[in-house]
Amino acid sequence: MSRRGLFLDRSPGETRGVVTLDDRPERLIIRRDEDDARLLAGAKLVARVARLEPALATAFLDLGSGAEAILPFKPDARPSQGQALEVEIRNEPRRGKLAVARWLGPGQGPPRLVSPAPEVEAELRALVREAEMVTGRAARDVADEAEAEALDILHPLPGGGSLAIEPTRALTAVDIDLGERKGADAKRVTRQANLAALGVAARLLRLKGLGGIVVIDLVGRGHDGTALLAAARAAFGPDNPGVSIGPVGRFGTMELSLPRRTRPIAEILLRADGALSDRTLAQRLVRRLQAEGEAARGARLLARCTPEVAASAAPLLAKLAELIGARFDVQADAGLAREHLEVAAR
Repeated sequence: MSRRGLFLDRSPGETRGVVTLDDRPERLIIRRDEDDARLLAGAKLVARVARLEPALATAFLDLGSGAEAILPFKPDARPSQGQALEVEIRNEPRRGKLAVARWLGPGQGPPRLVSPAPEVEAELRALVREAEMVTGRAARDVADEAEAEALDILHPLPGGGSLAIEPTRALTAVDIDLGERKGADAKRVTRQANLAALGVAARLLRLKGLGGIVVIDLVGRGHDGTALLAAARAAFGPDNPGVSIGPVGRFGTMELSLPRRTRPIAEILLRADGALSDRTLAQRLVRRLQAEGEAARGARLLARCTPEVAASAAPLLAKLAELIGARFDVQADAGLAREHLEVAAR
């Protein structure tokens, strides 16, 4: 039977929550202080219909102060331009895509936040009701591991082989590779690899925050479609409601549609070019300073990083000083590599 655990890591400027499945990261929630509360999944707002696109059955909503969302509607429930509505954010915005809202009822007054999204701890409790909430150093280690795995492309399979997960603009491709997986019966080996890969892929897609169309390129030929479909339904069951799974196609692929709810983890942590963002590096620098400060109480700390990371870390360092005292210096060195972070006690 599967076993799930909960981990909550708080650091200046950021809270991370992790759900583990049999000791492997399954979900990662990252909430930063500067996140727009109006655009988080579960937030409830009064919005105003800014314009309608009847051909797309979509309304564009003004959430106030420049924030926007879209509202799909049915032909018999079409809002009117300028109308005030109460809505809930169903899908968070993604790179190049607006947030998606659902209509709760009539609204009154100007666009505004009515009730914020659940806190990270509440989200974790909603996902796993009966598990101890682990905090402290253990939670930080698990969250770091979850971040690293969420950003990887190639992942090992139990028993040998690997799978690669690569999102594109149109869909997410999952490729299964036998690699060094061994066995005398080739058909049995490929069947076991495909069944194992479905479970691993489901966990990793949840961890990475990926949804939409997913195409899984199965290994081998002559697949047992019934067994694979049953395995897929079990593996992706936690993603319901909203999961659709197609049969194995003639080219040995399985297509799925998974609900999108939160921003992909890669979009939170990386720049558009795939490198870690200055904000992510700044957060890592602050976590290292915090850990070193707690380990070497009373010592003066010195950190070195690039000027861009130092600038991004400045508001976080003010919050860190409230926790461990203003006993650290940050040197900005333009000659360092972007991802070089150095922290030491003096």
